[in-house]
Amino acid sequence: MAQENRGLDHYFGALRKYWREHGFADRSFDGLPQFNPTSGLSPLYGPPPTNRGCDPAYPPPHDCIVDSASPQITSYHLNTQCIENPSPSWNESHVDWNRTNPYSATPTLNGFVWTNAHDARNNNPPYYDVDGIRSMGYYDDTDLNYYYYMATQFSTSDRWFSPVMTRTSPNREYLIGATSQGDVYPIGTDSGDQSLLTATTIFQRLQAAGITWKIYVNTDNTACSASPTPQCLLTLSFVQNFKWGQTIPTSYPKHLATMSQYFSDVKNGTLPQVAMIESAGPAGLDEHGSDSDQYPINIQLGAKYVSSIINALMNSVSWKDSAFILTFDEFGGLYDHVAPRPTVSPDGIKPKDFLAGDICSTATGPDCDFTYTGYRLPLIVASPYAKKHYVSHTVMDFTAILKLIEIRFGLAALNQRDAAQKSMTEFFNFNFPPWKAPPTPPTQTTSGACYLNQLP
Repeated sequence: MAQENRGLDHYFGALRKYWREHGFADRSFDGLPQFNPTSGLSPLYGPPPTNRGCDPAYPPPHDCIVDSASPQITSYHLNTQCIENPSPSWNESHVDWNRTNPYSATPTLNGFVWTNAHDARNNNPPYYDVDGIRSMGYYDDTDLNYYYYMATQFSTSDRWFSPVMTRTSPNREYLIGATSQGDVYPIGTDSGDQSLLTATTIFQRLQAAGITWKIYVNTDNTACSASPTPQCLLTLSFVQNFKWGQTIPTSYPKHLATMSQYFSDVKNGTLPQVAMIESAGPAGLDEHGSDSDQYPINIQLGAKYVSSIINALMNSVSWKDSAFILTFDEFGGLYDHVAPRPTVSPDGIKPKDFLAGDICSTATGPDCDFTYTGYRLPLIVASPYAKKHYVSHTVMDFTAILKLIEIRFGLAALNQRDAAQKSMTEFFNFNFPPWKAPPTPPTQTTSGACYLNQLP
């Protein structure tokens, strides 16, 4: 299951503080440097990160001007569980990489505040946070007590990346097919991305091998709630972006299911061998930033929803031989102090749907192709076999999930990207299952304030 638009420093940057305060042994974990210990395992303490903000002499309608008069915006704890949506799109991700030279081979990670100020000032209507200060905010265990507990009890990583430096749709295509076939924008954005993807999906591989699979979707606040036909359920899954995905309602209709069916399958021990759970965007439970100040999205409600899904699995007959992988589809334009990493192109296809004036549309640089990952993401691997209180430092993007499925069921790689991933088997101890009896996590708190008209 991949939730929406949250980065590692933003969500899990304070994990080592949580471990100290709750009696857990310290682990090397590369979160926000202000929460590292002053001695012991590296990385050690560093001052809170900063990004230069907008010169206050140039308020809107000026664009954000960064100069010697600009204040340093320091990493800080957010009190509100709702923030105006920052942008993770292609241009913003590349300015985040290096604000003054997005084509540089040297990432400076100094563009987060500028990109979110620029977008806020150009939003219609403008956001409250026209200075991009939300970019530097983070949460901790007082906000996300369920996630902090689960990431500590089970396994996590500090080198887990999204596949590509852009927004949701292409990254979710990588989760299904290990490529976006040249798209950096959603299908239909312009003439360069009109076609459905012809790439092979992981579900095709599973089907051909006789491995059972399902895609579960949440129908709340959608037309499908009253009429959950396979044709309607397809519209709630990113598998619809693939040409083969369009055949599912007629050829494999029972492989698209509602969340009610998920809870029934968990209870009855009838889960498929591989399942993907789509995030519940229309229900406001996907943890995405708030696209509209009229409709704030509360991360605690999203985390509580996720907890209901994982807890149902842990407390069922299905737990004994399962693994639940929770991550996020991309970093959401929020500050992270670790840069994207070099990787391999899935299929040699170059970006083909740049808009006029886009970064890399008329120039080139090392990050102008699909040969860099996106930014880091939170990860929780919960399983009877998951190592206790384990942190991986192995660089992977989330097509490693596909690699794990391929290893487990003896399937061929989809392309060069998933083939290049390291094995996720390092997260597990298959000889001595540490969690035959699952832990009892806390109830996710939902009492945090939710507002968009001020910070923090």
